[in-house]
Amino acid sequence: MQVQDIMTRQVVTAAPDASIRDVAILMSEIDSGVIPVIDGDLLGIVTDRDIVIRAVAEGLDTNRPVSEIMTSGIESCLETDELREAASRMSELQMRRLLVFDNAGTIKGIISLGDIALLNEELAGVALEEISDDASRQ
Repeated sequence: MQVQDIMTRQVVTAAPDASIRDVAILMSEIDSGVIPVIDGDLLGIVTDRDIVIRAVAEGLDTNRPVSEIMTSGIESCLETDELREAASRMSELQMRRLLVFDNAGTIKGIISLGDIALLNEELAGVALEEISDDASRQ
């Protein structure tokens, strides 16, 4: 099975000048923990963790632009990758989500461990265990 068979296809994005607060509200409305930041091109992503660690915990004004707390250096996979490859990549990178691109470099979706778990609990469990084990050793 390929990533495109189970990925979330409706990707909601934010502009780099959107406020941290507005992006947090958007996450709540769409029930997602990740929002790509786009300004013509993909600049980064903002996760719920970014908001907590880089904004709230630091006392940053949530009216500041989300570009100040976004994560650069996006990790991804291709929509045609096998599910097992994506899960392995998540384990290797210590990530619970990957952006999904087509061969032309266009964002096509997002895949999460939750998506994988809906289809294959064992595969998701192995990936999560590796992520958790490595995180606890750091």
